[in-house]
Amino acid sequence: MNLKIKIKGDRVIWMVILLLSLMSVLAVYSSSGILAYKIRGGNTAYYLIKQFIFLMIGIFIIIFTHQVPYRYYSGLSQLFLFMAIPLLLVTLASGSAINEARRWLTVPGTGLTIQPSDFAKLAVIMYVARLLSLTQDRIDELKGAFLPVIIPVVIACMLILPANFSTAVILFFTCMALMFVGRIPFKYIALTLVGGMIVLSAFIGISLAIDKEGRIETWKHRIETYLSGEETENNYQVNRAKIAIVNGGLFGKGPGNSTQRNYLPHPYSDFIFAIIIEEYGFIGGTLILVCYLWLFFRASLIVHRSKRTFGAFLAFGLSLGLVLQAMVNMAVAVNLVPVTGQTLPFVSMGGSSIFFTSIALGMILSVSWGVEADKKTETEQKTVEDE
Repeated sequence: MNLKIKIKGDRVIWMVILLLSLMSVLAVYSSSGILAYKIRGGNTAYYLIKQFIFLMIGIFIIIFTHQVPYRYYSGLSQLFLFMAIPLLLVTLASGSAINEARRWLTVPGTGLTIQPSDFAKLAVIMYVARLLSLTQDRIDELKGAFLPVIIPVVIACMLILPANFSTAVILFFTCMALMFVGRIPFKYIALTLVGGMIVLSAFIGISLAIDKEGRIETWKHRIETYLSGEETENNYQVNRAKIAIVNGGLFGKGPGNSTQRNYLPHPYSDFIFAIIIEEYGFIGGTLILVCYLWLFFRASLIVHRSKRTFGAFLAFGLSLGLVLQAMVNMAVAVNLVPVTGQTLPFVSMGGSSIFFTSIALGMILSVSWGVEADKKTETEQKTVEDE
């Protein structure tokens, strides 16, 4: 089999994927040492090998996903959304709870856990892209365009919200931006934003009245400690991340030389960006930031070149969702926003996040080569007509 034939799409995006994969392997190996001694009897190679396997599976998912012509994802979006809503309901009712949040489902017979919110985020963006592309001729209509688009967004966000506030917010604003690009009238978007604030306020008020020790109290505590600067568990994480960033300086302490990985909770997932800066310095952190921004820039070029609305909306929505998640993770590490629990896409340790990120990247690459194929076909047809 000729591998070169199988690899299609934007080469710069492929380069970004490989750079993030390399940094992931290095950073996870360095930051998972304490975890290895606690759980694996000092076998530090365990998490290195595990992460490498996850990334290889992710690469294969990208290769497979990007081979599928992007127009097929329009139909699949309906099936994905149909599957995502029940999964979110099951997760809320009987999912595995971590830090008082039911976010995980265990795949029977495998021991593998997934976050249905990751799948739902993917499904909703695909579905919104589909509906926007199908309703461009009546995009100003309330019942004909706006309501069919916004209803699944609201349902999904409300089901994700109780356990994962940050993911719900990222999905909501990604869809708002997608609707803006899709020419939904701004008055509808503005009303949705106002309505979302009212619904969120009501949800928080009712939840506090029913259960003062629940997830809402955790959100409140994180915001209060972020604003006050008190030495609590959440601020302990942020303070250690600050120390790691300061220690990193311009060029860093070198691979494997982080000291804060021994004190920082979850240095291999939520705060992996701080470990990267400590070991690779400001330059290393900037490289990671540029990778995500470059991914969004290349996706924007795909949108600009696309002749078909679904491909353009799909590439824009998926790339924006990934970049927003990355920005939130990095913002937490540098104390710009309260602790959220968002991972750094394709870099943080884990399987579920890597797999769903890989599907999104594969779809973006599918649009990339599909746009080029459409352009080539159009040129050939024009040449035939001229002859």
